[in-house]
Amino acid sequence: MTNSPAPTTPSARLDLVGIVTADLAASLRFYRLLGLPVPDGVDDAPHVEITLDGGMRLAWDPESTVRSFHPDWRPVTGGRIGLALQADSPADVDTLFEQVTGAGYEAALRPFDAPWGQRYASVLDPDGNGVDIFAPRA
Repeated sequence: MTNSPAPTTPSARLDLVGIVTADLAASLRFYRLLGLPVPDGVDDAPHVEITLDGGMRLAWDPESTVRSFHPDWRPVTGGRIGLALQADSPADVDTLFEQVTGAGYEAALRPFDAPWGQRYASVLDPDGNGVDIFAPRA
């Protein structure tokens, strides 16, 4: 019996979070309100992508784009993943929450001082995805 080298396991790194949306323009407006650098003039594009601090990418695809290469695709009901955005301060958590909900988006969890040491709130994007907003408390 010969000693063969152990197989190597390929590696991958998380590089992009994609959001499939029923209404691209509404979704982009929501994320702009949260301060993400979504460019103007892309509200009817087949794909929108931004690079965040640290190199992570966030992308949006209308349902029609996904169906163009995956005709049997159907949207899921109920969120399975959530996004979390760190604000600069506890006061900014409250301000962002009021800004987003004041624009008509749904509140999931009003701002509160969490026992784990953060000011914390949660809103829903137009497709029902949870977006948490947090900042460390002083």
